[in-house]
Amino acid sequence: MKKDEVPYGSDVSAGSYECADCGYEYSNQGKKSLPPCPDFDAISHPKRAWKILTGVGDAVQDPYPNGR
Repeated sequence: MKKDEVPYGSDVSAGSYECADCGYEYSNQGKKSLPPCPDFDAISHPKRAWKILTGVGDAVQDPYPNGR
């Protein structure tokens, strides 16, 4: 089952992602770990995750395959 959101730090495939809390858009051109949102604030960003807009989301080597 494909996830709709992936937590900060997840290894993902190339694609576009949107902050699940504030809507900031991020484009990942290669497989790497997703960073925290640049507008991150612990109070206003409780989900600490990215919505998957394009791409397949989690890479096979995801360090958090079952979420955080």
